[in-house]
Amino acid sequence: MRINKFKKSIDNSERQSGFTLIEILVVMAIIGMLAVMVAPNIFRQQAGAQRDAAMANISTLSAALDTHRLDAGEYPDSLDGLQVNHSGRASWNGPYLRRDVPLDPWNNEFVYDADGREFTLLSYGADGERGGEGDDADISL
Repeated sequence: MRINKFKKSIDNSERQSGFTLIEILVVMAIIGMLAVMVAPNIFRQQAGAQRDAAMANISTLSAALDTHRLDAGEYPDSLDGLQVNHSGRASWNGPYLRRDVPLDPWNNEFVYDADGREFTLLSYGADGERGGEGDDADISL
């Protein structure tokens, strides 16, 4: 009998502790379910942040355009007029932006149109085309 007890103690000490395949699969399934539930919320927040960034850029550009109008008497023909004096007026006191004219958060140019007294400035949104709904909607002040 002593030999059997000795053999049992050897078997127990040789046994390795660790996770079984079933335990690992259960943990992976739980992580997968959590990812499926959390990912849509993260992507929704990213789209909202891009819209907010577009609005902030439009607001900054609008302020620069208004300052240009105060100095030069009219809005520039293009957004490049905020960086370079295309009008040739001595009252131009630019550049009106610290950096180059930014692109919208989707790497498209802002749409700008001016007649000298009024302007429109907008982003076409995620799809880069006029109109749209949701994330693809046009963004302006």
